[in-house]
Amino acid sequence: PNADASGERILLTGRITDGTGAVVPDAMVEIWQADPDGRYDSGFHGFGRCATDAQGLFRFVTVKPGAVPGPGNATQAPHITITIFARGLMRGLVTRAYFAGDARLAEDPVLALVPEARRGTLLARPAGAGEWRLDIRLQGEGETVFLDI
Repeated sequence: PNADASGERILLTGRITDGTGAVVPDAMVEIWQADPDGRYDSGFHGFGRCATDAQGLFRFVTVKPGAVPGPGNATQAPHITITIFARGLMRGLVTRAYFAGDARLAEDPVLALVPEARRGTLLARPAGAGEWRLDIRLQGEGETVFLDI
């Protein structure tokens, strides 16, 4: 539905692992995002779902989102909201993929609530031309920060 969408085309990839570091080959990954102008009410279809493969990998082709309004008069840095559904989870785990190096990260009100030492678990990093990678650890050492929403 987004074949004609404007903006920078990106590939968001990652691997989901459990608390022991084993891949999770049967998770469902859901994304939700704004369009490149930071709007949710445009013609852009900012939603997608993808099952992980045998190596625990997920892959989405989309466009890089814009900054969106936040609490009060704050602006949230561009991000993609990610929800993980998997065996053993009573409800989905929600996290975000922010884009490493974005100047607006320092002012993001949600990211500011995360202890600085753990913010890196929310940063998608460049992994090739137009590709951003965010690996997600469900628990244990290096656990991804999940949001209580």
